[in-house]
Amino acid sequence: MVAEKLTVRNSTSTPIILRRIERFESPQDSNAGDNIALFARNFTRVLTNTTRIAEPVKAISEATRPFEDQNELDVRIDPFTTNQTDRRAFVHSDKERMRLTFEVEGERHTIQVPVPTAESATMKCESENSKHRLTGVYLTNESYLAIFSSANLNAWMHELRDDIRLPGLSIPGTHNSPTCYVAPPSVRCQAVGPKEQLQNGVRFFDIRVQPQYPEDLDKDDLILVHSVFPISLTGNKYFRDLMKEVNEFLDQNPSETVIMSLKREGPGNATDEQLAEILSRHYIRPDSRWWTTPWPPTLGQVRGKVVLVRRFSIPDELKKQHDTFGWGIDGCGWEDNHPNANCPSGHLCIQDFYEVQESTNIDNKINYVRQHIDRASRHSHPFGEIPNPDKGRECPFYINFLSASNFWRPNTWPEKIAAKVNPATVDYLCRRPYDENGDSSTGILVTDWVGLDGDWDLVRCTVGMNAKLRLREN
Repeated sequence: MVAEKLTVRNSTSTPIILRRIERFESPQDSNAGDNIALFARNFTRVLTNTTRIAEPVKAISEATRPFEDQNELDVRIDPFTTNQTDRRAFVHSDKERMRLTFEVEGERHTIQVPVPTAESATMKCESENSKHRLTGVYLTNESYLAIFSSANLNAWMHELRDDIRLPGLSIPGTHNSPTCYVAPPSVRCQAVGPKEQLQNGVRFFDIRVQPQYPEDLDKDDLILVHSVFPISLTGNKYFRDLMKEVNEFLDQNPSETVIMSLKREGPGNATDEQLAEILSRHYIRPDSRWWTTPWPPTLGQVRGKVVLVRRFSIPDELKKQHDTFGWGIDGCGWEDNHPNANCPSGHLCIQDFYEVQESTNIDNKINYVRQHIDRASRHSHPFGEIPNPDKGRECPFYINFLSASNFWRPNTWPEKIAAKVNPATVDYLCRRPYDENGDSSTGILVTDWVGLDGDWDLVRCTVGMNAKLRLREN
């Protein structure tokens, strides 16, 4: 059942005023051509193991006239507040659509709801040189519109202060980030590749590798894997090619940083220490763009760099790095399959419960995700550099995995889990109250199947949650 009254959430730092509501009749049934196209689209998704098959909402034509036009309204929504208005979400049918016009510091911005695609809508402004850019995410069943400050997702960190500590940010991430290739449905975790993820705002990569020639440290061959499986049925994919895409992205967007969690998985007899040797010889050299200081940095320290989160042991030589504090942010001791755990280093607080035994247990996973968002949100991170590892423990990274699976049950393969957990998380981010004492940061949200059918709502919501952080004073 669809909520009868319209609710608007202002997740920006500027007051917003609802000025106009135009109502349009529900769209006509699809014609035969549309039905054929829809069948083809759904069939393709079945072949690629995807589960989202809902037909996108059609855009309102410029020639279409509203059956009702409420103009010169004065419904104010203050920054970081929610207004459950007295305006109806529909009159005759809950299939109706609205075009809403908001005023922001004299500018007029419009949005159609529900939005005319599977993704969030960048609101249109009457002015070509508008000061503000807004994005709306509409929750249809709740008749609930959340408005965020838009960012250019390829360079959203550009707008943030240098002295913000990286753990204080709301950061979109992906689980088993390069697993976008044709593969068994229990192995594939992503709809699009790392390059497209970066362009659309993802800044945390979860990477699993296996040295192909562990005894020959002169070779840089690291195979990308998911557990004991290769990530592609068409042949090995390599870490070097992934890093080429990451480096090219950072060359083009020097305001950004990428946090990369690296772990050794897969078949073979390689050791963690051999992986560390290969990485330090061929990839993470002193003259490279990698950040290996073993405690959290500020954003300014790592713009244009890759921050190493290390989930493997290192040889004694690397333990002597950084005044014997080590090499990379230490993720060893990452407790397996746990809803709330701290790494022994004290720099990572993790929700990584992933063994969903039955599809009916997915609600448990959703609750764990929400609880970890709340933990991150309550934390208030000071500005400025962190002087040493001990002080770094006071502001850990909150890493929150939305991913889960059960190899033996098709209803709990990664895309099935994501089809429920991702929308539930968007709903939670749009509607949960802001924390009065903390930064309201989400932490790092690590998800599967991001960008499916052009749906980047979860990324846009996560990035939008940085708006409150920008207002804080030292």
